[in-house]
Amino acid sequence: MLGTSSLPLARLFGIRIGVNVSWFLVLFLFIFWMQDSFTQVLGDQTTGYLAAVGAALTFFGSIVLHELGHALVARREGIAVSGIDLFFFGGVMKMSRDTDSPGAEFRVAVAGPLVTLAIVILGALLGIAINGSVQGFLDTAALDGAAGVANLLVSFLVTMNVILLGFNLIPAFPLDGGRIARAAAWRITGDRTKATRFSARIGQGFAVLLIGYGLYQLLIGDVTSGLWLAVLGWLLGGAARSAVVQSAFTERIEGITVADIMDAEPVTIPADIDAMRAFEDYFLRYYGWEWFAVVDADGRYVGLAHRAAMEHAAHEEGGATAVRDVVARGDREAQVRADAPLETLLSSEPLRRLGALMAVDADGRLRGVVTMEQVSRALRARLAPS
Repeated sequence: MLGTSSLPLARLFGIRIGVNVSWFLVLFLFIFWMQDSFTQVLGDQTTGYLAAVGAALTFFGSIVLHELGHALVARREGIAVSGIDLFFFGGVMKMSRDTDSPGAEFRVAVAGPLVTLAIVILGALLGIAINGSVQGFLDTAALDGAAGVANLLVSFLVTMNVILLGFNLIPAFPLDGGRIARAAAWRITGDRTKATRFSARIGQGFAVLLIGYGLYQLLIGDVTSGLWLAVLGWLLGGAARSAVVQSAFTERIEGITVADIMDAEPVTIPADIDAMRAFEDYFLRYYGWEWFAVVDADGRYVGLAHRAAMEHAAHEEGGATAVRDVVARGDREAQVRADAPLETLLSSEPLRRLGALMAVDADGRLRGVVTMEQVSRALRARLAPS
């Protein structure tokens, strides 16, 4: 996965959608390049510009749908998804951990191309219906002759997604085709690391070809295409190399779970006691502790009680409010399954923010607390030279 930092745009199915700042540059260039061609087809400069804006937004929307396909299948496989980012050359779906079987890898990898294929089929049917014929649809897709705005947008969306589908299915990691190839190699060899190396080598070879072709385009005077291909090849090659390193790292920490490193007897506050008692018995007794996990009578995790909120409820609101009504509900996300692999913790934003996660079982009962320090100790112990 290519890592990016991004600006949040929306949430779909509970998944954060964001854009890297480089996306705005691509959006501008996309519109700038397409508006002249669209103006020629539509016969009006303003309409051509607005159509170029619409084409850019619908195309990037289709990329979000592509990545959502990956994300929703990943969640069905039990893998948390931290978000989807649009960046310089497309989109990336960020998983909390890698897949744990060839089947899961294949299902997650193929989900995006299947969504793109569905967009192509539905778009082509709609375009043919709007144009009245297959040939009319193909002519519009090739920007050949006059066309209406709807015809143009649908035909262009189909064309771009055909290109996206073909490119993504190239068996070069980290493209979807490369992940499918990794799933096949993993199934054959039974070794995820070997399979990753195999698909990453293909990815690195493909990256070299892209860079070489990009340099050739530069030499013959096509600066735009040359730079685009060379930078794309450089990014894909870097991602393939990173995948090998990440796979080797994951192999070193394989087998360690949250339950292996957590504190199995954390201090917790009962959800039904009042705020005054909670503040006096816990926050005053345990000086310096800024929060405690709150649990129901049956041990289910409710949320976190923070010192400032509890002190306010105790001294400013009479102190009779039940702790469960004071807890920070947003911190319910600060939990992880006790049987989750250590790898899951490495990309956890709540762990970085709070310094700890609540470890729960399948029924939501609190089984322990795992801290950043415990994660660091486990990593040092497992990665230390033998």
